[in-house]
Amino acid sequence: MPRYAAFFASMNVGGNRLKMTDLRDALEREDLEDVETVVASGNVLFSFDDRPSEGLSEMLAFIVKDRFDFDTFAAVRSRDEVSAAIEDNPFHGQGDDKQVHTLFLEREADADQFGVLTAAYEGRGPERIALGDRCLYVDYVEGVGNSRLTGPFIERKLDRRFTARNMASLKRILDKMD
Repeated sequence: MPRYAAFFASMNVGGNRLKMTDLRDALEREDLEDVETVVASGNVLFSFDDRPSEGLSEMLAFIVKDRFDFDTFAAVRSRDEVSAAIEDNPFHGQGDDKQVHTLFLEREADADQFGVLTAAYEGRGPERIALGDRCLYVDYVEGVGNSRLTGPFIERKLDRRFTARNMASLKRILDKMD
């Protein structure tokens, strides 16, 4: 049975507090198997019969909305896709693993949208940004908390939500998937 990682957006930030045990229990009731949470920030590993990850994303977001009454989306990735989120990141190995991130997008961004984002951000900070497959790669050189490349800015320019994980977290998740 295929193993997946779900990266939930906006979980345990702002007012969207949720105990990982409650999330795990809700997902297990929906026939997901081997459900395991990793850290308290909306990372869930699970096994499920082969199904397109887009369908799983919608299903998981619905469960959270239905059971816990907050809007989110889940970027669902296979083991190989999590590995690619690390290996394909052009900043991996160049910057601090805690500052180099993969931003999992709600849906694919095209080169034109990416161009709008980079043009609007040009000269505003030292961050490096690259477009990937259903993701962005960002090196927050001086730290996410110090960056002017904020979530709302990215979401406005790309017209889609995302959820970010740094290289240290992704490596830990990938190790657990293995």
